[in-house]
Amino acid sequence: MNPAVLAWLLAQLGPTTDQADLIARYARLASAREVAREVLSERRAKLLAEPLRMTVDGVVTIDQSNNLQGLERQLAALADTSAPDDPVVGEPGIELVTAPLVPARRTR
Repeated sequence: MNPAVLAWLLAQLGPTTDQADLIARYARLASAREVAREVLSERRAKLLAEPLRMTVDGVVTIDQSNNLQGLERQLAALADTSAPDDPVVGEPGIELVTAPLVPARRTR
């Protein structure tokens, strides 16, 4: 992973995100966009596993629904954001060409 990809991931996920975890995920997924999508999806799942709203009358109210909406908006916006390792449109990629090998002379 190059420094530009790491900087983009930290900008998307926050500067306190574990860089070693991001590097391991990038080695497995080979795409910065997929790493960001996986981390954000895990954060969303963690929020959904717990109650979104909890109220103790007259003491405290905890409401996580705005955090959930924010994560969902960030996941949706990820599709429109360009990552530094995205292929450039019109850039020639690696092409695989196969050809059958035929002997020059016929064997008997």
